[in-house]
Amino acid sequence: MRIDAHHHLWDLARRPQPWTAGLAPLERSFAYDELLPQLDAAGIDGTVVVHTVASVEETHELLALAAEQPRLLGVVGWVDLTADSFGAEVAEARALTGGEHLVGVRHQLQVEPDPDWLARPVVRRSLEHLGEAGLAYDVVVSPAQLPVVTAAVAVTPGTTFVLDHAGKPGLGGDFADWGRDVAALAAHPHVSVKLSGLVTEADWRAWTVADLVPAVETVLAAFGADRVMWGSDWPVSLLADTSYARWVEVSEKLLTGLSASEAAAVWGGTAARVYGLAS
Repeated sequence: MRIDAHHHLWDLARRPQPWTAGLAPLERSFAYDELLPQLDAAGIDGTVVVHTVASVEETHELLALAAEQPRLLGVVGWVDLTADSFGAEVAEARALTGGEHLVGVRHQLQVEPDPDWLARPVVRRSLEHLGEAGLAYDVVVSPAQLPVVTAAVAVTPGTTFVLDHAGKPGLGGDFADWGRDVAALAAHPHVSVKLSGLVTEADWRAWTVADLVPAVETVLAAFGADRVMWGSDWPVSLLADTSYARWVEVSEKLLTGLSASEAAAVWGGTAARVYGLAS
């Protein structure tokens, strides 16, 4: 199977998306029906949708959608990790229609003002609960936050962590610190990484395939293909004038040096295993 391990959906009639303000390509609704023909054209068999806002109601809606769409295999949702009721809220979500499609939880750590948020005792307990529940924790951070993530990973060995967007390297500049910190994080075997969102970390109007090569090579060397999964980050990728088809084409070029088994892992095998996706 070919799996898109990271994309988004939203309906402005249901819920505003304040983070898109001023980002013209994203200031509209994006439905799964719009994505489907693009999946067909790219030969993508299944997908994982990731929440956009801190809303448990949005998570419930995505689970209901997954129950209706056979190619929507997994949902990475939002549940408040700082709530003492975290475990009960996760159980509630899993009991809903489509609840079996909940594969992970994420929090927008990159905009979290508290630098010690991941070290809060209640958050650590919630992370441990995810591991006990067989769910992953998706990590979306700025590069400077990677050491904080590594510290949390080190004390939560029973939980699977997934680093979104390769940890957001600053492409086109000096990202030696990012490379060092990604390697330190990859030293923990219960961490995987998504090869996604790279074009929006480069020059939106002038990026080239060559700009992405160092980050891709660093990620593959640090994690190995069996812990790397491909994602489109659609429709956010539209900010860098990158259609779904273009990112697939670029990704195929970036991954051309992989063996058949390595390519199979990145294009779907890793996501299926890490998230426990049913075909």
